Amino acid sequence: MNKLSGLIPGSVWSYFESICQIPRPSRHEEKIIAYLKGFALLHELTIKEDSAGNILICKPATQGMENRSVVVLQSHLDMVCEKNSDTIHNFLTDPIRPYIDGEWVTAEGTTLGADCGIGIATQLAILTAKDLKHGPIECLFTVDEETGLTGAKALDNGFFSGKALINLDSEDEGELFIGCAGGIDTVASIHYEAIEVPKGLFPVKISVKGLQGGHSGDDINKNRGNAIKILNRFIWQTMQKYEIHLAHYEGGNLRNAIAREAYAIVLVPGSRKEKLTIDFNIFRAAMEAEIALNEQGMILSLESADAPLMVIDPISQTKLVNAIYACPHGVLTMSTRMPGLVETSTNLASIKIKSGNLIEITTSQRSDLESGKNDAANMVESVFQMIGADVKHGDGYPGWTPNPSSELLKITRQSYINLFHVEPIVRSIHAGLECGLFLEKFPELDMISFGPTMRGVHSPDEKINIQTVDKFWKLLVDVLSNY
Repeated sequence: MNKLSGLIPGSVWSYFESICQIPRPSRHEEKIIAYLKGFALLHELTIKEDSAGNILICKPATQGMENRSVVVLQSHLDMVCEKNSDTIHNFLTDPIRPYIDGEWVTAEGTTLGADCGIGIATQLAILTAKDLKHGPIECLFTVDEETGLTGAKALDNGFFSGKALINLDSEDEGELFIGCAGGIDTVASIHYEAIEVPKGLFPVKISVKGLQGGHSGDDINKNRGNAIKILNRFIWQTMQKYEIHLAHYEGGNLRNAIAREAYAIVLVPGSRKEKLTIDFNIFRAAMEAEIALNEQGMILSLESADAPLMVIDPISQTKLVNAIYACPHGVLTMSTRMPGLVETSTNLASIKIKSGNLIEITTSQRSDLESGKNDAANMVESVFQMIGADVKHGDGYPGWTPNPSSELLKITRQSYINLFHVEPIVRSIHAGLECGLFLEKFPELDMISFGPTMRGVHSPDEKINIQTVDKFWKLLVDVLSNY
């Protein structure tokens, strides 16, 4: 503790460091909820919880501002739990270990949880501040945003009363967000037959590590490598030359993170292992030449492995590798209405071998357009339908249509200009925010989203810029005083 002491604003960083000590994976937010209940009791603030576990803490207006409109401040309680393969960490029990690295705060070998821990910390600092001027405030804390926005989906009607909502889940200081993409998950399941390992084969482990990964919305247009696609590319090429057998295949983790790591156990004829090594070295050099500028930390390795007992049957193997190769990943279309913004994308997120001889491939699609979102999901489904996979789509979530005439935008924009003497960027974001779901249940809501600068979100490289947290705080305080 106290590794972040001395940073400004002190109250925000103090609460953030406290939050880092509390495990809060998606769907396991009970410890942070208990913390919020204790916090409200300690500070004599009104608190309530809905059936989904969402929390609302209310703070009265400061003297003389009782007639102002209620403003809702919103963040989500859960965090993406990603770690480097060589980091020992249990996200259900172990604290996040933040530290200062130059102009940034980051964590030791894991995601930092600044998404959306810094939003939570800022809300708590607002709730306890004695020297601020503001109207009535409602702080909304939602659960399970990262794995499906289920907290926002299940939010009770009438849970909060404010007609203006500030979402604290954005990651680019100087940018005010007034819209976001909608999204949907597409999961393919492939059944295979496990057969005995043919004789005369040599097992190897092929690995892809050290990629940046990142947020499948914010980072999808940054040409970052996808570990599954890279690994599968070599396996597919090798299948065209030799008779190989696939024993294990695993990569990626979360639906909203670009796959950083992947590995496979492959068996090749003993007479081909030296040739395979040469092929792999040529492939590795080609990959390094292709993406060296974006992925300087990439590590491709081929090493001997323990002999497996069973392998995937050849027909299923061929179908799987071909489907992964054909499955789209990355930007599908750019917006013509908002230049520079990704309109539609898809993320090949993970591949896992499950019990019962089942292979599960998870993907996610995003789009500013409902039709674009559905088209991308159908495109992915069609690839896996061709190999006879069972394909299912999640419920999805709606986008948030921009409102350029927003009163809250007008006030926030003017506050930013007054404070920092520069015009903020106003735009939509390709990442999914809970705002679209709020708008479905509260159609009268006026909303905006802003936050400090973060990089490497949803990966162990996640970091938050120290200076921008202070600007984020000053902007929020000024908006509250003027709304």
